[in-house]
Amino acid sequence: MKISAIKVTGLSGGTVEGGWAEELAPEDNVHAIVEVITEDGRSGIGSVFTSSHLVEAAARLLGPFLIGERADEPARVSEKLRQNTFWQGRGGSVEHAISGIDIALWDLFGKITGQPVARLLGGIYRHRIKPYGSLLFAEPDALREKLKAAVARGFRAIKLGWKPFGRVSERMDEILVRTARETVGPDIELMVDAGGSDAFWPHGYKWAIRTARMLANYDITWFEEALRPDDFDGFAELRKHSPVPIATGEVLTRRQSFMPLLQGQAVDIVQPDCTKCGGLTEAWRIAWTAHENHVQWVPHGWNTAVGLAADIHLSCAMPVARYVEFLTPSPYMDELVTKPFRPDAEGFLNLPEGPGLGIELNREALERFRAR
Repeated sequence: MKISAIKVTGLSGGTVEGGWAEELAPEDNVHAIVEVITEDGRSGIGSVFTSSHLVEAAARLLGPFLIGERADEPARVSEKLRQNTFWQGRGGSVEHAISGIDIALWDLFGKITGQPVARLLGGIYRHRIKPYGSLLFAEPDALREKLKAAVARGFRAIKLGWKPFGRVSERMDEILVRTARETVGPDIELMVDAGGSDAFWPHGYKWAIRTARMLANYDITWFEEALRPDDFDGFAELRKHSPVPIATGEVLTRRQSFMPLLQGQAVDIVQPDCTKCGGLTEAWRIAWTAHENHVQWVPHGWNTAVGLAADIHLSCAMPVARYVEFLTPSPYMDELVTKPFRPDAEGFLNLPEGPGLGIELNREALERFRAR
């Protein structure tokens, strides 16, 4: 069974705030859905956290290496794409596009074999995983309402990130964290994401260690992106002295980029995003390397229900996994598949049933969100 086509659909009209200095609008196009289609009409779906303009350009570059290939060998085919484009976008947006193609190939492989992706990745260690609701910080009154709504949606763990945290004053940072803890109480897990990958991030190690000590007073599960993404030495020093676990890795691409963090144990938690880092194949390799180097792995997932499905399958196929990220609320999470994901009464998500990723695109919603 051979691949005959690749289809890219940009998403617009439901884009949520990102927290960046230059804020997103709903009409902005920063996510794309990828479909890989076979000669007999079967298709697999993937998701990319990158503008569809870049994904479409990369698809034209990658097409000659993809069309005519087998549809049931995702790891080999995606590595072929990677190896043949070292000179034209090694990492970056080409790797982002490969990510979506790779996820789609795994979905297709599962549909061909009649097996869930988690089993094809090596075996199912668990059938459910805890999501943390991923939200942006806000001024205290608005933050309380956001948190109450997330708890009402069933989340038992919540991550708060980006502005105004780290952008106003250290006093304001503590007010925000105290507000969050007082609002949700002691039984809801809270994580804090400084958003150090924002444009012109101004803070370094001294700010990060002072902030980490403050966060420890509020029982914060981890402190994410406290430094610029490439400050590996800074992360190693921060991890050594921080009273709370340190996390980073969401912007890195290709497994090789993660090696200094993992082999040097520069973080407590590494966070590859399978819609950016190279797909399920690369995320699986990174997760196993983390496991072998005694570093916790948690997937980053500020994307779509398709990306969330991929993260759930990978989490269920790893011997140690505790969380998946769940962007909430988001139209691309809540409307893009026919059976949206929802936390159960205990705050967990179940591994989707059925072959492949076990999800089906809501074609009406996909058309409604199609970037024009």
